[in-house]
Parts: sequence; C-alpha cells; structure tokens
Amino acid sequence: MRRGVLLLVLPLLSMVGCAATGAEPAAPPTTTAHREFDERAAAVAAAWRPGPGWRDGYVPLQGPTVLTGDPHFTPDTETAFRSGWYRAQVAIPPTRVGGEIRFPDGRLTLPLVSAAEAYRQLDRGDPLPCPGRPKRPGRPTPGGPTVEPGPDGWATSTTEAACLPLTVTGVTLGAVPVRTSRGEAQVPAWLFTVEELATPVAQLAVAPTAVTPVPSAPTPTQPLPEGLVAAQDIVAVDGARLTLRLGVGACDTGITPVVSERPDVVVVGGAVSRSPGVCPALLKLEPVTVTLGAPLGARPVLDVFTGAPLTIAAR
Repeated sequence: MRRGVLLLVLPLLSMVGCAATGAEPAAPPTTTAHREFDERAAAVAAAWRPGPGWRDGYVPLQGPTVLTGDPHFTPDTETAFRSGWYRAQVAIPPTRVGGEIRFPDGRLTLPLVSAAEAYRQLDRGDPLPCPGRPKRPGRPTPGGPTVEPGPDGWATSTTEAACLPLTVTGVTLGAVPVRTSRGEAQVPAWLFTVEELATPVAQLAVAPTAVTPVPSAPTPTQPLPEGLVAAQDIVAVDGARLTLRLGVGACDTGITPVVSERPDVVVVGGAVSRSPGVCPALLKLEPVTVTLGAPLGARPVLDVFTGAPLTIAAR
C-alpha cells in the first residue's frame, strides 16, 4: 500500500465572524440581512456561466469514493475508511474497459480505469504500527507491529487511531448513483468487497481525462454583509429537500438558511445573529435543511459568497 496524506481544507476564518459569549442577548437575523442576501443572490445567478461540458459532459459533484449502503462502521473501521487504509487479499485485474454513464437526459460512453488503477486511487497509505493490536477486530496478535509496512513506509498520523486496514476480498464492475451537473447519474464504478464492512466500497471508474472539473469562481472582492454567512457544501439531496452546511462563527445564534430559487439555479447562504464581544475564532459547519418549491433536478446549487457550485460533502 502507498503512503497518503489526507488534507482537510476549510475556508478562511476571516470569512466568518463570531458572536459574544456572556454578552447581551443576540438579536434575530434582520430583514436587512435577508434583503442583502436577495440582492447578492440575484447578482450570483446572473453571473453564472457554467462553461463547456456542464450540460453535455461528465462533471461529478461529489468525490470518487462512494459507499453503496450503510457500512455498519465501528470506530476502527470508520477511521480506516476515512484514512484510506486497505490491503488486498485477492488479485485485482489491470485490464482497462469502456463504460457508459446514464444521465436523466441521455447517455455518454467514456473510457474507464482498470480495477488496479482504481485500487491505487482508493488506497492512500498504511496505518502506523500498533504493538499488541489485532490486524482485525477479534484477532489479537501479541507483540510487535500488527500491519506490515507498505513500500513507502508508514503513513503518519497524530491520532490514537486503531492500526487496522480494511481487507479487500473481491472486486466487480458495477454502477452507483452520483450527483453530477446533469442531475443524478448512474456512473460506472469498481465495487470493492471489504471483509470488515457490510457494504462494498465503490471507486468511480471514469478515467480522469474524461472528467470535466467543477468550474471555480473568481475570488470575491467584497465580503458578505454583516449577518450573512456562506454555504460550504451539500450533505444530501432528496427531491426538493436540500441539506447543506453553513460556515458559522463559534458563538453565532439564530442560524437560518436563506435560499433564492430560480428555474436554472439555486443560490444558498445563511443568516445569523451576532452581538459584540469576545468569541473564539473558530469556524463551525452547521447543517441546515430547506425544502425547495420544486425538486432540485439538474439545477446547480451556488454559494452566495463565492458564486461557485457546491459539491456533495465527503462521507
């Protein structure tokens, strides 16, 4: 297995202010904040220009690793999954094939990576050795490291996590639902059977050369008005029900999602209450849920601060 580094990038803390602790009670979000949101959302919607590939290519709006159901995680197996710790107990074929993506509005044939290439993307390193810990739950190995080092040595970690990789015992080619710029599509994926999980782990199989990246927005030149916060990502889409995460201050209260729904786009953000005083300079990701007037479909969800389309949060 290869060494990997998992990076979590959060927006700059300067984007989000904080309310006071132990100060005057915070006022509810004002109508001014909502009015300013509407004005900014109108500008964001008017500026949206998706570019080539958005309507006729493959633009995934979520990461390449997908769980196909409830894995029944334990703390150890969830740590291994999120860290990308795997070991293969079966031969993984290197043969490349072609495949077809089925969109709500049509189909697209694209080249796929082999199962071996998909596994190399999935496997991001080895856990640190943990003397006396089992290689798998319930199978103790007295003394010494419990997991053999990969060719690049041990991946580093600052947590007290269990040193348990996930054991791949089979692989097949299938398809999984993926949110894309053209709505939810059935995308070819290599399905890895994992001994410790109740459901396969899917690694999307579309070759990187066939993937159109999500368009990025220019860096905003104006901060959000006081009382407004940015949306960070999408947690789930269920028809007209949209769950997303707002970036709020550690002491913000009265957190309320605000939405501007249009026929071609949906612009989202949040309104918060703040009061003067000292507050820890921390960014919190606050989940909120809204119900749209119509199913989201293929409409992009744009952040009111950056104007960029939001993607599905990694699970």
